[in-house]
Amino acid sequence: MSFPFRIIDLTHTLTPTTPSWNGGCGFHHEIKLDYKDCATDVKFRVQQIKMHAGIGTHIDAPSHCIPNGKSVADLELQTLIAPCSVIDVSKDACESLTIEPGRIHDFEKIQGLLPGGSFVIFYTGWDKFWTHPERYRNNYRFPSVGKKTAELLLERRVVGLGIDTLSPDRPEDGFPVQRLWLGAGCYIVENVANACALPPTGFYTCALPLKTQEGTEAPVRLVGLIPK
Repeated sequence: MSFPFRIIDLTHTLTPTTPSWNGGCGFHHEIKLDYKDCATDVKFRVQQIKMHAGIGTHIDAPSHCIPNGKSVADLELQTLIAPCSVIDVSKDACESLTIEPGRIHDFEKIQGLLPGGSFVIFYTGWDKFWTHPERYRNNYRFPSVGKKTAELLLERRVVGLGIDTLSPDRPEDGFPVQRLWLGAGCYIVENVANACALPPTGFYTCALPLKTQEGTEAPVRLVGLIPK
């Protein structure tokens, strides 16, 4: 039986040059045992991974900034596998763009109200700088989400927020979206890849992180499932 969905990979590959929040927490893996040194008949390569939890395409759980909030391991699968909407702001995106509620209202005039229990991705096009880490980081100047926009998403009972930048907040603004969104028990996926390949609505996303005990962040394999 054929799989009824077309699959879109929305995850950046982790490499030592992956853009990161502080510019110095890139991904590294070391070979602890190589094929030539393996004594068994079947030769294995064994690696050790070193990285910060919040690197690459990753999820922020409420406990990231809310004491006693849900950890990565506490996130319910029914919220991590969800219908998805993509709001495209790429035509106007620049380092000073703040995504205001009007963007949602304009989207809903065409596509209908955002469904409760859904995951919403803001596509800014900032991922075009992914292979240029300093430009992507840009001294923390990149498209971000306004507090009132996050409030409107919560009114719509959206459970997850995704964006193709390092964060939905710029530090200069005081992290209002992180505080509000994670404080409401919802999750955030940062550094989304390939959102340009997604339709506005009518599909699902799976955001499946490493299930780490007491984890505040974790790398995630994010995929889009578009009905054929």
